[in-house]
Amino acid sequence: MDLQLAGKRAVVTGGSRGIGNAIAWALAREGCDIGLVARHREEVGGAARELHDAIGVRVVPLVADTSSTEAVDAMVTGAMELLGGVDVLVNCAARPAGAGTAPPVLDDITDERFHEEMNTKVMGYLRCARAVAPHMRRAGWGRIISISGLAARRTGDTIASMRNVAVVAMTRNLAEELGPSGINVTAVHPSSPFTQRSPAIIRAAAEREGISEDEATRKVLAGNALHRVIHADDIAALVTFLASPLSVAINGDVIAAGGGVGQSIYY
Repeated sequence: MDLQLAGKRAVVTGGSRGIGNAIAWALAREGCDIGLVARHREEVGGAARELHDAIGVRVVPLVADTSSTEAVDAMVTGAMELLGGVDVLVNCAARPAGAGTAPPVLDDITDERFHEEMNTKVMGYLRCARAVAPHMRRAGWGRIISISGLAARRTGDTIASMRNVAVVAMTRNLAEELGPSGINVTAVHPSSPFTQRSPAIIRAAAEREGISEDEATRKVLAGNALHRVIHADDIAALVTFLASPLSVAINGDVIAAGGGVGQSIYY
């Protein structure tokens, strides 16, 4: 299937590793030029070189901390200058949930921790959407895809649930506003896909719960209806379709991509 992405310009935040990096590679394989965004210059520069050398599309490293409005605006200006435009935005720059530690209980949820999490993921995603939307409006076409998380649909981590629910609410509102300009806005709920961070997370979970790493792997990464690990590349395949012109019928919606996690019915 031709996804009709050849020549499109995609900006991927959090693109130097993990899900964001997998998404950047998947988009590049479909012919997109890539603006790869991360906070650390050396890391994003190396990731951009590796991607360009492997696939040959134009890949520009863009340094930005999405918790800063000034940094986001400068990043999008740079992307416009270096890529000639922005057709696709993938929001993926956020502190991963379950980063090897137990979720905070109520007494551990400080004002500072809450504001940092919400500012980085929710407001960071909104900053990026706000910065690219005028360019997409002028072009009359665009895709904005935000990586949220299945904590939006379950308890266990108060801040993770709140920030992911907020991303979904933002997605629906922006879809209503930007849809008439030809811009589709969607979100994806991954559930602990296997990335470069996974081995360390599994070891920490095994030590914390006093179980083997094999058992921890099953609990952390394969607690789904498929009973198999979902990889970052699996998430990237879905996001690549949502970035394409073929996804025009999907707007304002969130798609779960955890292999069938939980037993609730969503309709």
